[in-house]
Amino acid sequence: MWISRRALLAAGAATAFLPVSAKSSLSAELGGKRITTVSDGSLVLPLSFLLPDVPESESEPFLAKHGLSSKRLEPECNLTLLEDGDRVILFDAGAGPNFMPTTGLLSGSLAEAGVELEAVTDVIFTHAHPDHLWGILDDFDEITFPEAQLHVGRKEWDYWRASDTIETIGESRQAFAVGAQNRYAAMEDRVQLFDAGEEVLPGVEALDTSGHTPGHMSFAVHANGEYVMVLGDALTNHAISFHRPEWPSGSDQDPQDAIATRLALLDRLSADKAGIVGFHLPDGGFGHVERYEQAFRFVQDI
Repeated sequence: MWISRRALLAAGAATAFLPVSAKSSLSAELGGKRITTVSDGSLVLPLSFLLPDVPESESEPFLAKHGLSSKRLEPECNLTLLEDGDRVILFDAGAGPNFMPTTGLLSGSLAEAGVELEAVTDVIFTHAHPDHLWGILDDFDEITFPEAQLHVGRKEWDYWRASDTIETIGESRQAFAVGAQNRYAAMEDRVQLFDAGEEVLPGVEALDTSGHTPGHMSFAVHANGEYVMVLGDALTNHAISFHRPEWPSGSDQDPQDAIATRLALLDRLSADKAGIVGFHLPDGGFGHVERYEQAFRFVQDI
């Protein structure tokens, strides 16, 4: 089962939910599979980028209520590591050395967690934004994980590889498109493509959560009749995404599609009482979703 710290404390078995390091959040167990979050640092994002279409008269009281700055947010970057038998599976590859000075900590976090880069057998990508993709190349433009098979959703792959994406994506995202095309070109010989609904690897099901990007995927990790959802950027903020999922976000390429995705995902996760791991959720990102008032809330499992 998905073992939260709350349940372990109640059972007097807190040592089964172990801190990995200051940078590498926590680990949990799901039917013999070990799930760990490892940190790549954090982003620094102006609020004007995230909520450009929400009036300040609405956003500022909400942010103050939840202890968030009205100027900028600094979300964590939590990558999910799944250890299942002889497979060491990483979801996303972090930002690498060339995105923000506050990111690029993944290699050190993996080392602190006792995982060598050569030990990673698979990297599964949620989408191709810089903080999720650019770390696939190291300082020498070599694949960071030399033994890993790389897995990318077909729709996401086709979108970023298209010849007209750089021209049509909009000026503010052109650097994202250039970076994605460069990295996809380097990855091409090692990529396996998949579609939503498929089992990417045994026990890892791909779920269409488009909107943030055209081919964004989340992943249900199944074991013993339960699952944990690796969210990627389908839900990005512990307050906004849960309490105000209908607010459009400037980080989403298709804001209306992303809103529909959030609402459907929150409804499913709250009904299923499934565990979640959020790339940008706080304190390592472990938790679950509960219905709350007229919306939802994120409940941390740490």
